[in-house]
Amino acid sequence: MSSPPAYPGIRISGCWALGPEGSSNAGSLDRLLPPVGTGRSPRKRTTSQCKSEPPLLRTSKRTIYTAGRPPWYNEHGTQSKEAFAIGLGGGSASGKTTVARMIIEALDVPWVVLLSMDSFYKVLTQQQQEQAACNNFNFDHPDAFDFDLIISTLKKLKQGRSVQVPIYDFTTHSRKKEWKTLYGANVIIFEGIMAFADKTLLELLDMKIFVDTDSDIRLVRRLRRDISERGRDIEGVIKQYNKFVKPAFDQYIQPTMRLADIVVPRGSGNTVAIDLIVQHVHSQLEERKLRWDMAALASAHQCHPLPQTLSVLKSTPQVRGMHTIIRDKETSRDEFIFYSKRLMRLLIEHALSFLPFQDCVVQTPQGQDYAGKCYAGKQITGVSILRAGETMEPALRAVCKDVRIGTILIQTNQLTGEPELHYLRLPKDISDDHVILMDCTVSTGAAAMMAVRVLLDHDVPEDKIFLLSLLMAEMGVHSVAYAFPRVRIITTAVDKRVNDLFRIIPGIGNFGDRYFGTDAVPDGSDEEEVASTG
Repeated sequence: MSSPPAYPGIRISGCWALGPEGSSNAGSLDRLLPPVGTGRSPRKRTTSQCKSEPPLLRTSKRTIYTAGRPPWYNEHGTQSKEAFAIGLGGGSASGKTTVARMIIEALDVPWVVLLSMDSFYKVLTQQQQEQAACNNFNFDHPDAFDFDLIISTLKKLKQGRSVQVPIYDFTTHSRKKEWKTLYGANVIIFEGIMAFADKTLLELLDMKIFVDTDSDIRLVRRLRRDISERGRDIEGVIKQYNKFVKPAFDQYIQPTMRLADIVVPRGSGNTVAIDLIVQHVHSQLEERKLRWDMAALASAHQCHPLPQTLSVLKSTPQVRGMHTIIRDKETSRDEFIFYSKRLMRLLIEHALSFLPFQDCVVQTPQGQDYAGKCYAGKQITGVSILRAGETMEPALRAVCKDVRIGTILIQTNQLTGEPELHYLRLPKDISDDHVILMDCTVSTGAAAMMAVRVLLDHDVPEDKIFLLSLLMAEMGVHSVAYAFPRVRIITTAVDKRVNDLFRIIPGIGNFGDRYFGTDAVPDGSDEEEVASTG
């Protein structure tokens, strides 16, 4: 059996790393832990998102977004890459969260998330609540955690779906009513005292790190934290430590050190270990790198007929006349806005005809029955892709009384060329609604695809999503329809070509600049194209 590589200040752990101190209590973990052998089968891992408040982590070098995600799917709309999942285990107050934040800052990647096991304490019964109030409940036992919820959360995140994560109140020992919505990221760091205490959970982790800190230091940190942050008294903290925390560490937590890939002595003070961890994660991210294949998008559906899910507003002389005005580069801003609004109103009215209706009978003022139709859904919600999409909101409000509105901001990462989600505000319970997704132009379809993916992550059924745009390129139509064949695509016109820069030809120019009167991007690029292609 080969010896582990020697690194200063770091222990690389595996089957050969189990010493006498790790084997004495191994029997107590038989229910939770898999046997450790000389070989390891390859594991498929998790995608993810965040537990940070607020959704930004400001470091000395940059701002790291923790409330957005890159597109974890390819041009076919299917998931293509998984995030790199790191598990951080160790005793209570060992410095796991500090190590996690140091890793996040050193990684210097834009989308990272920190998910704490503390969010997943079980709901206590009345008797357990009374025990907790007297420091007589063992929060350091595996049974105190809702492993089923942890595992289901990570599995859903692995599928690229949004999840709701509970928020635990340590003062009242209960879950708050509000839950937090989390999304995927490049890297997820899952930290907790029992991070390695379940077989299924272990299989979701790409890298397992154990933070090994002296027990005296951990006790001092726990005293400071529980007294200042959780409203405990010193006597109660020491009582709980001696009765539950220390025995649980010896019986359940320390033995899991043998399962770690890396053991970090001294926690956040061990910068050598953290640097090595970051190097390894960078190499893994490089292997998993995702790039939008614009060439594939452009050529995948050439010469194919337009999809049946596409509906184009009838090109009457009136509609064609309005297109002539807004496409003319000499048209003034006032005229551009006026005729764009007229087209938007016609487009919205046309789109509403595809909503489900059912028969209903009403009585007229003359006392006669009238057999009519009424909307058969629960509610209509509009979601605009910023910034051009928000210009369609007034038209939607004008024809849909009390419509709810959400917004999505998608921008291109200039280094990677990938569309990324930077801002999201959606109404609650949107999964029950018919959603009208609005963007004024669609060229490649990359931004529209990502917006649809976000709605699907919020459990909006695919057949309840209507993508509306004043102008689309055939390439964008095919891309969206191929990825999401049940999404209804509705527009006022479809242009056949995009140029080498993926601009719609003949096109309409940069809709946002022309509408808002801002400086034009060179070569008259379209708003959606800037967002999706860079």
